This record gives sequence, structure tokens and C-alpha cells, in this order.
Amino acid sequence: MRSDRFKFFKAFPQLAYIGKWMPIACVVAVLAGSASAFFLFMLDAATRWREAHPAMIWLLPAAGFAVGWVYHRWGRAVDAGNNLLIDQIHDPTKMVPLRMAPLVLGGTVVSHLFGASVGREGTAVQMGGALADQLTRLLRLAPEDRRILLMAGISAGFASVFGTPLAGAIFGLEVLAIGRMRYDALFPCVVAGLVADQVGMAWGVHHTHYTVGAMAPIGVWSVLAVAVAGVAFGLAGRVFSTATHGLGALVRRFVAYPPLRPVLGGGVVAVAVWALGAAQFDAHKYIGLGIPTIVQSFEMPVAPWDFLGKLVFTVVSLGTGFKGGEVTPLFYIGATLGNALAPLLHLPFSMLAAIGFVAVFAGAANTPLATIVMAMELFGPAIGPLAAVACVMSYLCAGHTGIYHAQRVGAGKYAATTPLEDLRLGDMARHRAMTPKAQAGEAGPEKEVGRP
Repeated sequence: MRSDRFKFFKAFPQLAYIGKWMPIACVVAVLAGSASAFFLFMLDAATRWREAHPAMIWLLPAAGFAVGWVYHRWGRAVDAGNNLLIDQIHDPTKMVPLRMAPLVLGGTVVSHLFGASVGREGTAVQMGGALADQLTRLLRLAPEDRRILLMAGISAGFASVFGTPLAGAIFGLEVLAIGRMRYDALFPCVVAGLVADQVGMAWGVHHTHYTVGAMAPIGVWSVLAVAVAGVAFGLAGRVFSTATHGLGALVRRFVAYPPLRPVLGGGVVAVAVWALGAAQFDAHKYIGLGIPTIVQSFEMPVAPWDFLGKLVFTVVSLGTGFKGGEVTPLFYIGATLGNALAPLLHLPFSMLAAIGFVAVFAGAANTPLATIVMAMELFGPAIGPLAAVACVMSYLCAGHTGIYHAQRVGAGKYAATTPLEDLRLGDMARHRAMTPKAQAGEAGPEKEVGRP
């Protein structure tokens, strides 16, 4: 009888695959969705408290030292954050420590409470990945299955924190490598994204609603104008990622003791907020998530320099070691930049704010497909074609740079085959400095596109 059952599943392998991954993905989704809900409630409370007590910005250096010291004392193994998860998916070695979840949760809430300009996606993704990986030992999963488990955790975390289940599923597949996706993880990632979003809503999570007013009809001018905007969005994403990594490397070079690095960044942010306030300029809109300004960019024209202000404050915060994420600040940068470009390109400002919202993220994270789907989930399907134009242009113009150093170059952006396959983005500068012969020796023979 048992032999007959094995024969049945061999004849229908898809049933065995679905029967295996459906419950695992659901468990991952419940863990990640619940963790994201708890995080979002804490984040809302921290934001309300900071807004009610703006003088707390002066305690940001002390908060930075506390976060830096805790990570230096207990979190060195997980300090790489999202990059650790990506590395473990590509080259599984050891389980992601469970302490990644509470450390990044606490570090992010403290960063927001005192006024750092950071996001939230990194926290949700890290919690989802860390919680999911704890099932590896419990279920005795093989390395290949562990890769899929971690991808499902990333999808669940992303989907639940933004309320975009399909974009979250694709993000977990797409973020690992430029030009290559693993479709063996498609089903678990989709299930994890959909269920995690529902779990978050069951806990009472309410996501921000963005309203796009007028839409430009699809035509020659609107496509060309959005393509031009896409170039600007890609360059903004490239500047953001390059500046953040560059400042981080510079601070690590000159400040040897890690807890002092966010002290430096916190001091710069606090003084900048005070100095701009003394000049009758409200810089508080550049700290924290900045959701009110994002919403405003959909409703009315905003200051044309707002995108630059948020970019600088976020680069300083993340580059000096505060915890959080990059994505919501990228939403802010994109929405306000799109708002500023709209009158120049004769496009509705709410529409271009919505497109910039996703397109800057597309270039900075090298995830054009996830962001196109996100645009349609957040703003409606009508925006899809023009959002696709901007996201693809941003992705191309951002080049081989990105916010995730552990991301691999699965295939180059501009050629069918490339000697860069499987190179980490963080190693690109060293690779470019090598001789062509050394580059070829390091990368190995060229592979067919899409082949692992």
C-alpha cells in the first residue's frame, strides 16, 4: 500500500510539491505577518510620540549609541541584515540566528522614536527571514529547500508590511539576482505573500491609502515624458545607493568603534534639523517615515527640493548605522521627485508622484517586475503601462548598483550574456579595477542566460 502511494506521487509530482509547501508557506506567513503587525503598531506609537515631543531629536545620538552598542555586543552575526539573508539563499552555510528579529525590531523602533530617517521594509524582511529559517531544523530541510523557505520569508515580510501581496511574492524571487529568477520558489512565495497580508489585516493593520487623481492617456507624448522621468528616477536611485554605501565605508574607515558611528550620524541629523528650523524651514518632514509628505505629494505640489532633503537625511542615517530600511525613504524620494517633475513634463502631478513612488525603488533595488505589480496593487491597473515604462527605464539607468550589496548579477542588464554572472554587487568596484584577463579568470566561463 505504501509503495502504491509513492508511485502515485511520482506520477503526480506537483501534488507532492503543493502538499509540502502549502502548509510550510502558511506557517511562514503567519509568523511573518504577525511580526509585521506588531512592528507596525509599535512604529505608529513611536512616530506619534516623536511628533508630540519634537525635542527628542536631541537624544538621537544617545539612541544611536544604544542601538550600535546592542548590535556590537549581541548582533554582530546579524548586522548585515537583508544582505545576510540574500547570502544565505545563494550560499547556505548556517541558520540565521533568531535574535535577528528582536534586534532589528527594537533597533528600528528606537531609530524612529528619536528621529532617524529610516524605513521599515528591512525590518519586516529580516524578521520574516529569521523566523522562517527557524523551521529549517524543525523540519530537517535540505539546503535547496532552505533557500525556498528563506525566499518565502522575505516575500511574507515585504507583503505584510506594505499590503502588497503579489509585489511581495515577486520581490522575494527577484531581489536575489539581477536578470535571473528561481521559479521553483514561485508557489511558496505567492502563498506566503497572500497569507501574510491577510494575517496582518486580521491583526487590524491599516495601510496608507494613496489616491491618484487625473491620469494621462497613453500616447506618444505621455510615454516619452514618463521615459524621461524614468531616467531621473533611476539616477536618483543610483545616487541614493552609491552615497549610502560610500558613506558607510567612509565612516567605518575613520570610526573604529561601531557604536560611535550612529552617534556621529545622530548628531549630524539633530543639528541639521535644528539649523533648518532656525532658518524657518521645517526639517522634521525629512525624518522618520515621512508618510504625510508622501500623501501630500499626491494631493498638491510640494517643494521641489523635498526629494533631495529626504535623500540626504536618509543617507546620513543609514550610512552611519541606524536600523530600518531603505524602501519607504525611496518611496518618499520618488513621489516628491515625480511631483516636482510633473509640471516640466506636462503630466498630472499625482500620476507622476505615483510612478516615481515605485520607479526610484525599482532602480535602487533592481526589482522592476515587483515594482510594476506594486504600482497596480497600490494605484490601480490603469497606471500599469506607464509605470512599467518608468520602472524599466529606472532599472536600466541605475546601472549595476543597488541598495543590496549581496545581490548577484545573474545576467547583465545590457547584454544577453555577461562575464559578471554570480558576482556580488558589493564586489563590482573591485572587479572593475582588475585587468580583463583577471576578470575572466575570476568570473569563469560564460553561462547561458537563466541557467544557474
